[in-house]
Formats: sequence, structure tokens, C-alpha cells
Amino acid sequence: MKQMYGQRAYVQSAGVKNDMEVDGFSIAVCKELGIELSRHRSRSFEEMQEWGDDLSQFDLIVALSPASQRTALELTRFYHLDVEYWPILDPTGLGESREAKLAAYRQARDQIRDRMLARFGPPTEETT
Repeated sequence: MKQMYGQRAYVQSAGVKNDMEVDGFSIAVCKELGIELSRHRSRSFEEMQEWGDDLSQFDLIVALSPASQRTALELTRFYHLDVEYWPILDPTGLGESREAKLAAYRQARDQIRDRMLARFGPPTEETT
């Protein structure tokens, strides 16, 4: 998101859990598009609040899994947030060979990119 839209919007990656490192296959397929994920870390919604992110300042939560959608919808009880669920392929555990696994991860990556383009429009000029 940041690579495509730059400073046009404040974006924070959050998840239901924060104890997971970014998957190596995710890092590899994003690197193919010039997106660096090796130092990326997802925070939980609770951790965001602990670190001072005021969830009421966000307009939209994009949930990529049913679990994150449930958590995000729970937050709408306390904050005025729009929640969109984007059902994206979960590539973990798919494919027997390295190439088959990478193909599944590329499919998930491309689904996310396509959803961003459909929702937010073409990338900003300075980020392309």
C-alpha cells in the first residue's frame, strides 16, 4: 500500500496476532515487485493501542481473513470505522514444491494488489 500510494494515506499493518514473523515466501514474492518486507512486522490491534495508535483516527480496516474481520467488526462497537473484508487466498500450506508454493503466494499477492487498485485507484505519480 505504501509503495503504491505513498503519503496519500496513513497505513498501519495490524493483525489478530502479533507474534508471527513475515513468511519467507511472502518476502520473496513481494521482493519481485520491489517491495521490501524482510523488516516488516505486523502488530495486533491491542499492541497498536499500547504503542499510542488511536484507532479512532483510522477510517477503514481491510480484513484479509475471517478472524481479522471478526476482530475488526468488534472494534466498530467502540470506534467509528468502516470494515471491508477482502477474501484473499491463504497460500500457507499450498503447493508441494518451492515453485508451487511461490505460485500460490504470487496469486495471493496479486489478489491484494488488484483489490487495492479497484478500491483506491491507480498508484500516485511519485510512487510509480
